[in-house]
Amino acid sequence: MSDIIQLLPDHVANQIAAGEVVQRPASIVKELLENAIDAGATKIELIVEEAGRNLVKVVDNGSGMSETDARMAFERHATSKIRNTEDIFHIATKGFRGEALASIAAVAQVELKTKKKDTEVGSVIYIEGGELQFQEPVQTAEGSIFSVKNLFYNVPARRKFLKSNNIEFRHIIDEFQRVALAHEALEFSLYHNDEVIFNLRKGSQMQRIVDIFGRKLQPLLVPIKEDLGWVKLHGFVGKPEAAKKTRGEQFFFVNGRFFRSPYLSRAVQEAFEGLLMANYTPSFFLYLDLDPEKIDVNIHPQKTEVKFEDENLIFALVRSTIKKSLGIYNVAPSLDFDRNEQMDSFFPPKPDAARNYNSGSSGIHIDRNYNPFAEATPSKINETAMVNLTEMYGQNVSAAPSKINLFEDEEDDLEEDLLRLPNGYWIFNKEDKTLLLDLGRIHQIVLSDKRKNKKQSRSSQSLLFSLEYHLNEIEKNKYRSIKKYLPDLGFDMVLAEDNVLRINAVPEDLKESQVIKFLENLFEILDYKTEEEFLESYDNQWIKVNAKSKYDFLYKPEVEELLKEFLKLGFPEYTPNGNKIFVEIPVNELINKF
Repeated sequence: MSDIIQLLPDHVANQIAAGEVVQRPASIVKELLENAIDAGATKIELIVEEAGRNLVKVVDNGSGMSETDARMAFERHATSKIRNTEDIFHIATKGFRGEALASIAAVAQVELKTKKKDTEVGSVIYIEGGELQFQEPVQTAEGSIFSVKNLFYNVPARRKFLKSNNIEFRHIIDEFQRVALAHEALEFSLYHNDEVIFNLRKGSQMQRIVDIFGRKLQPLLVPIKEDLGWVKLHGFVGKPEAAKKTRGEQFFFVNGRFFRSPYLSRAVQEAFEGLLMANYTPSFFLYLDLDPEKIDVNIHPQKTEVKFEDENLIFALVRSTIKKSLGIYNVAPSLDFDRNEQMDSFFPPKPDAARNYNSGSSGIHIDRNYNPFAEATPSKINETAMVNLTEMYGQNVSAAPSKINLFEDEEDDLEEDLLRLPNGYWIFNKEDKTLLLDLGRIHQIVLSDKRKNKKQSRSSQSLLFSLEYHLNEIEKNKYRSIKKYLPDLGFDMVLAEDNVLRINAVPEDLKESQVIKFLENLFEILDYKTEEEFLESYDNQWIKVNAKSKYDFLYKPEVEELLKEFLKLGFPEYTPNGNKIFVEIPVNELINKF
């Protein structure tokens, strides 16, 4: 039997290895930007065409390379960063594996022009599909110019799986932001299809954040700072009003390197305990500085995960420092008579304990006008059970029950009770069941049904005075991706100077006071969405903005009308997202307790 195991050709092995490093154009952006920083550049330009499909070009004023180094840089496992295994545990640079340029050159057409300081000429090298085409002297500026063209030209199957330009460019912006936020002392610029997207001056961390995310974020940032000697934590967290449902503006850095950590993200979330609405997450820009020996950055091919020597201590540091800063800046109560603040520095609380902490008093309500000898009809017994139920769960009753008829047919002429609780829920007797209703979710279901029955093209209402919305560069890019759809949706907008979006008309069913919030939410849901997915999400977002919360329903006539419409829809138990709309209350079990 003949042997079947054989060595792969170099070009095939390189293409397979490239799959770990080069997943999309943004992967190239990350590697080239980090190389420029490691080369000591103080000014870095990123130029992309067609979201990086056709070109990713990085120009830096770093140290440059010699003719020999320029050629060696494209060999696999060739690096100037480490010499032995021990060096891996003292990493102070971005790249160090020596895989990036070899991987990029295996799946693209790459040209490098580079020149060291105090040399007369530089060197140009051109590699196509991993094969050297030529290398020769050239007149060029000090530093390096990497041009990566036609990504995946020789691997069409992988090129086919790239997303739309809008999505791929959003990933490029993400990588650019992460590098730029970690190095505020360097100048960065980004051009896309000959248009300036970012032109970032060197400055403070606050200036860099504001230059990227816009001036409206500045007053919402709270500074964070703590120095324990072996580790330093600094940066900013957003006030509760800056929180979002998406995880857009959340950045961790360690020793100038961006990383992800669900564990430390939970520490931030717990520091905001009781300050955020459900399903909202805070914005943060947090920087850790500590000895490289105490972290391992070599656990992920893209180096976006970091392993700390003692994660529990870092968790406690992040959580307690944020809580302290929120207290100092009057964002959260600073007095706590039941908690030893010193312990925050050593042990993170258990998740359940954190959630139950500061839950507040039960708020039991006492009805001083209650007469136990009043006439006890079946309806009264049922009502009394409801009152006892609500008091058992720390709630009190703010409205007496009223008899209403929710059925139009005479044969269904049943008297039903409605009872409002001050926590926003309503109690409703439907047939032989007693239900606790979330009217906010009911309102969403009703609005959704009405929305489906409307025409796709929306009519507009002109505004007496135009509204202005200041876009940051990211929002401007998102706006352009949906601009062609907005007139049919009822909007009339013009992008003016200084990134000001001037709004002249809005859909007639959108209140003027809701327009800015609606746009902010629109830009949030555009992250990583195609234009088609945006149109699918538009109506859902409109419903969320226009739907009332359960706390907004105060008067029974309005609730009666809402429930009539809800009954016509079959009284569904769940929203399309699987959230409960109502729950049944075991009234008989409660009565038996008396």
